[in-house]
Amino acid sequence: MRIDPAPHQESVWDYPRPPRLEPLDGRVQVWLDGDLIADSTNALRVLETYHPPTVYLPPDDVHTQALKPLQRTSFCEWKGAASYFDVEAERTRAELAAWAYFDPTPPYEALTGHLSFYPSLLDCSIDGEEVVPQPGLFYGGWVTSMVSGPFKGSAGMDGW
Repeated sequence: MRIDPAPHQESVWDYPRPPRLEPLDGRVQVWLDGDLIADSTNALRVLETYHPPTVYLPPDDVHTQALKPLQRTSFCEWKGAASYFDVEAERTRAELAAWAYFDPTPPYEALTGHLSFYPSLLDCSIDGEEVVPQPGLFYGGWVTSMVSGPFKGSAGMDGW
């Protein structure tokens, strides 16, 4: 089922489990309805088997006034408890569009306070390339031309 990567790509089938946290080399931008929500060259990415990278931006690179905290939480077996946010622009609001780990478990402490955004709800880019959302309603992976799959969440991939 693995799609062999092109020379410039990474295969998500080669990503580790447990996931690896590493710096993302590039500029990440996030918009909602044309309003810039985040702009960073200091992002981190989490690489997990079968998932496209999930991108996390430091809070100093996010217009945090656009974030509306929610009472909703979830639990990741690797990173711990996540807190969620709606994202609000001048003319619109994206519900449950961002999340953060405020007390992540080791070895993911570098994610503390960093924000990730669902590219299915916001316009996200890496180095100017539009991000495609990871298939599935729960996952927050960022699909670009730099990764090959298939990805967890794709049709027929349930139960991974």
